[in-house]
Amino acid sequence: MSEPRDGRRRPQQDGARRGGSGRDGGRRSGDGRERSARDPRREGGGGRTAARSESQQRYDGPEIPEEITGKELDRSVRDQLRSLPEKLALRVARHLAAAGLLIESDPKTAHQHALAARARAQRLAVVREAVGETAYAAGEYAVALSELRAAKRMNGAWDYVAIMADSERALGRPDRALDLAGRAPHDQLSKPLLAELTIVESGARRDRGELDAALRVLEQAPLQSQSRDPWVVRLRYAYADTLVAAGRRTEALEWFHRTEAIDGEEITDAGARAAQLTSDED
Repeated sequence: MSEPRDGRRRPQQDGARRGGSGRDGGRRSGDGRERSARDPRREGGGGRTAARSESQQRYDGPEIPEEITGKELDRSVRDQLRSLPEKLALRVARHLAAAGLLIESDPKTAHQHALAARARAQRLAVVREAVGETAYAAGEYAVALSELRAAKRMNGAWDYVAIMADSERALGRPDRALDLAGRAPHDQLSKPLLAELTIVESGARRDRGELDAALRVLEQAPLQSQSRDPWVVRLRYAYADTLVAAGRRTEALEWFHRTEAIDGEEITDAGARAAQLTSDED
């Protein structure tokens, strides 16, 4: 799962349909003349012709590098594509693989790949999840919500609840983010997913100006865990950052140091934040 907005990185994986023919079917007006005024072929590329062009472009998607075969996908994803005809499944798999490879470096292109997959297989939950996650990465939060809701209706999974809640925040709706977080089955979520949801929930409290409540949400999480897994790093960083917002700089400095101590992969800038706090105090 990717990372939510509070950590300055992302939380944690059917679209445009092909357009019509661009013609009005040869219908004629009452005086027997073709309704050329509405014929998109005579509108300088506008009307349905333009719409079809845009739709077709989404359907085709970006060019897929030859080295991407679709086998890069997890086996569980490939299994879900087996309901499709072989050639179609291969095309969808390659677009999904390309989206996964590009989501960090070029999220907008990744999203275009996911949309191309959706245009061919919009009834598969795994495809709608890909569109939602890439939309989130590209800053298209309303689209992310719509697609991930569709995926959840299909498979009932809560795997993307943190992204959905954070998208609500990004759209200026912290109350909805809190409602969604409250309805999630916390006892059924993995530790990393629960950590992400906790961070988003705390962020929503901050959005509402409820700093004490934001801190309480994080203090109920396993901040003292001996694990060095990224989800613990992320929780500690969020707690330190919230302490700064609450004006508790001494405690924040301690927790930035505690974050840095287990952040061997440098997924946060805890060390730099600690140095900045120290500099500000000098």
